[in-house]
Amino acid sequence: MTFPILAITIAIILMFFLIVYNGLVRAKNRIAEALSQIDVQLKRRTDLIPNLVETVKGYAKHEKGLLENVTKARASLLTANTTHDKAEANNMLSETLKSLFAVSENYPDLKASSNFLELQEELSDTENKIAYSRQFYNSNVLDYNNRLQVFPSNIVAGMFGFKVADFFEAEEKEKQPTEVKF
Repeated sequence: MTFPILAITIAIILMFFLIVYNGLVRAKNRIAEALSQIDVQLKRRTDLIPNLVETVKGYAKHEKGLLENVTKARASLLTANTTHDKAEANNMLSETLKSLFAVSENYPDLKASSNFLELQEELSDTENKIAYSRQFYNSNVLDYNNRLQVFPSNIVAGMFGFKVADFFEAEEKEKQPTEVKF
C-alpha cells in the first residue's frame, strides 16, 4: 500500500518540476523572441538611415557634423551586443535623428522632397514599431522575472540556474520632458 502512494507522490513531484521548468524555458524563449523583434526593427531603422543621410546631404551640405553623428550613432547600434548596449545605442541614435529632423526645418526644399518625406514617414513608422517591440519585450521580462521570484517556481529556477533578465530601459535624458520652441 505504501509503495503505490510513494510512487504517485514521486510522480506528482516530478510532474510539478517538469511543468514549472518548461514554463520557465518558454518564458525565457519569449524574451529572446521579443528581443529579436527589437533587433529586426532596429536593423530596419539602420537600413533607412543611409538613404535619409544621402537625401539630406544634397540639401544641407554644411551640416556635415550632424550627418557624421548620425552615421556614428548608426554604427554604434550595429555593433551593440548586449541589451544594455543596444538600449544605449538606440537612445543615442534617436537623439541624433531628432537633431537631423530639426535641421530639416531650415531647408524648405528638403522638407518638400518626396523622397525625404517618404523616408521620414518610414522612420516614424519604424520608431513606433520599436516602441511597441520594447514594450512587448519588457512585458515578457516582467512575466519571466515574476516566475523566477515567486514561490514555488523560484525553487526550480534556482536549481536550474535561471537568471533575472534585464529590462530595455530609456536613459535618464530621454525621461526628461521635451522642450518645444516655435
